[in-house]
Amino acid sequence: MPTRLEISLERDIDRIRQELLEMSSLAERALRDCVESFGVGNRQRAYAVILRDQLIDEKEKEIDRLCLEFLVRQQPVGIHLRLAYSAIKINLELERVGDYAESIARQVLRLDTLPEAPAPLQRRLVEMADLSIPMIHDAIEAFVKQDAELAKAVIVSEPAVDALLGKLVTELVEEVRESRIVPEMLVALSTIGRRFERVADQARNVCMETLYMCTGQYAKHPGADTFRVLFVGEHNACRSQMAEAIAQSLGQPKFVFSSAGLEPRAIDPRTFAFLKEKGFDALHMAPKGTDQIPNLEYYNVVVGVATEAQQAFPRTPRNLVYVDWSIDDPSRAEGSPEEVHAAYEAAYEFLSRNVRDLVGAVLGIALD
Repeated sequence: MPTRLEISLERDIDRIRQELLEMSSLAERALRDCVESFGVGNRQRAYAVILRDQLIDEKEKEIDRLCLEFLVRQQPVGIHLRLAYSAIKINLELERVGDYAESIARQVLRLDTLPEAPAPLQRRLVEMADLSIPMIHDAIEAFVKQDAELAKAVIVSEPAVDALLGKLVTELVEEVRESRIVPEMLVALSTIGRRFERVADQARNVCMETLYMCTGQYAKHPGADTFRVLFVGEHNACRSQMAEAIAQSLGQPKFVFSSAGLEPRAIDPRTFAFLKEKGFDALHMAPKGTDQIPNLEYYNVVVGVATEAQQAFPRTPRNLVYVDWSIDDPSRAEGSPEEVHAAYEAAYEFLSRNVRDLVGAVLGIALD
């Protein structure tokens, strides 16, 4: 017969699980409403998603309170301690999913003011949603049921969403190049796609926490030895894209290079042409905001190629180094074609030299 302490322990655990299920249900409903709103242009439903995000925020606070009370009152050990710790982390992941749903809803409202998106692009986004939303559902179910095998199955399915995002970005860039969609639509649709990709990432993170709870082995962020560098510009339309392309061309397997902008805009056509001239595959480039960078908190270095970038990354105690490479934006250069090309060459040489120096400093070698 269970003791009063054991009954109390299970009651508290059941309450935490139930609250997480309810929070997950709110987040899933928000994502589904976004898909429905996107499909039929239902502005009212999009506004409802934005307004209901407050309910998810309130649920996050309640779960945090329950977990902390559980730790103080029950003083758990072993799997019960890991459950409480994982619940706190999963609570944060679900709150982020709610934020992504709100962001998608805002982009849906933005799309309502633009011409209708081509049907293939709409289907691609729905396809991403139909993969990522069940992932977050199954991830929470795996946690509640302590089902390690289900958690592993969800993790395995995550790369499929990444692949769809890659296809979406490629298709969007081609649509812009052929003038079939306006640049504003590219930004809105790519943002929606990246948000669904982040939902899949959050589902994976939930499953990592579930595996830790079940096994005691912390498998999250297995690539912690990877050195991450983010290039930040004003619009992610020229300088930061150029820096990322140069860095990627070095082929360094222990580095992750990304770029973003404070206010992302469509990549400048002259930048496309210049990078193509240099041998880079510019077709796969798409503007991103800093909030679209997965796991930004794990980056080691942020390189600002515009003076405005430093404002977004003030000095804080966190483990992050900010480097200022502010240079003039060649996409704003005026004059003859030769003078504009010279401005691009100057920016390219500056970035090439500094990227090689930075990577060489990390590796402890000189790069040619």
